[in-house]
Amino acid sequence: MTAVLELDDIQHILLTRTPAMTGRYEFLTFDTPEGGRAWLSALLDKTQSAQDAATTMDESDRWVTLAFTWTGLRALGVPEESLATFPDAFREGMVSRAAILGDTGANAPEHWSGGLAGDDVHAIAILFSRNDERCARSIVEHDELLARTPGVRSLSHLDLNANPPFNYAHDHFGFRDRLSQPVMKGSGEEPTPGSGEPLEPGEFILGYPDENGPVTNLPQPEALSRNGSFMAYRRLAEHVAVFRDYLRENAETPEGEELLAAKFMGRWRSGAPLVLAPDADDPELGADPMRNNDFGYEESDPFGYACPLGSHARRLNPRDTAHYMNRRRMIRRGATYGPALPDGAPDDGVERGIAAFIICADLVRQFEFAQNVWINDETFHELGNEHDPICGTQDGTRDFTVPKRPIRTVHRGIPSFTTLTGGAYFFLPGIGALRHLTSLGM
Repeated sequence: MTAVLELDDIQHILLTRTPAMTGRYEFLTFDTPEGGRAWLSALLDKTQSAQDAATTMDESDRWVTLAFTWTGLRALGVPEESLATFPDAFREGMVSRAAILGDTGANAPEHWSGGLAGDDVHAIAILFSRNDERCARSIVEHDELLARTPGVRSLSHLDLNANPPFNYAHDHFGFRDRLSQPVMKGSGEEPTPGSGEPLEPGEFILGYPDENGPVTNLPQPEALSRNGSFMAYRRLAEHVAVFRDYLRENAETPEGEELLAAKFMGRWRSGAPLVLAPDADDPELGADPMRNNDFGYEESDPFGYACPLGSHARRLNPRDTAHYMNRRRMIRRGATYGPALPDGAPDDGVERGIAAFIICADLVRQFEFAQNVWINDETFHELGNEHDPICGTQDGTRDFTVPKRPIRTVHRGIPSFTTLTGGAYFFLPGIGALRHLTSLGM
């Protein structure tokens, strides 16, 4: 029997993708528990549930999400006996897990910006807005809240913006985004062809059965954990000029540049998958949600002649070539930041990239597995000296193989096309749990 989702108690980001074009991530420090709880109390009525967001989507122009690190829960006054029931990975934090995640070299926490490598990252307010005018008002309102609330302050922030063309989501490299997401039972959403069957909600939301049945050892008390989830925040700077230069230097024609870019990603920039469009881009296919995700690898492309075995899309979603895929799925939310680099322009020294949240019920089994085994493991498909070419750890010594008959092409010593510049593990409470947190100390 399918569990009934308590949509009025689940923060909207877990189940809805809003039409936000801009926004801000505000990272907070609580100097006193009272200050943190006062800040949270003031934002409670602005933090939408999945039910609220769905029913008011057309008229709403701003959406608020609140989440906390383990040290942030402690700073709010959560008792030690409750804090001890949270999973080890969350308690240790992303910085302490850097070696496991491959966050080394240029990606190491000591190079992160915004103070995100410190223990005083306590909370995040995700302030999404439909347009620039609403975003400006949201920022002013939040700044005013901080100014009148002693004991809480902004550690840093990241301003977000969509980039042209605005008719579909894409990253700074130009690749269509938001193409492959899991669907959970009870959400009311129907999966598109190729997305797999709906999964048990416990894969993503605490307090429900997962694919293996009822889940035990949840954080206590239940009032704190129910309808919550965990989020891995990753801020990736995209080195657009480096990517463009590499394509130009390693392809003989503009068409060859586009094909090489697609080989790195596993899809054309339009979103069309290489498995279904191996020789030329098909923008109509890329824009069609009923077709652009409807493929597998095991029978259609087992050796990677269409989509290389080590491409970004194939590593992050191996589909029918991986075991226990239903136990590895994750929900991804996020946005781009920084101005677009015009075509043909040299590097301008301005940081731009993607700042995303990977949402799951088990950080180790889902997020850390993907990061360690799929993205940065040399034994992935027995490729050897390779990591994910887009978001894997690169130090200039890694390769990327493009299978081809009769002779494959091996790109040796590929540069880093992205660099991790910040990250953190957050707990995303349910609406009732947010109220529970405001009542601590009473």
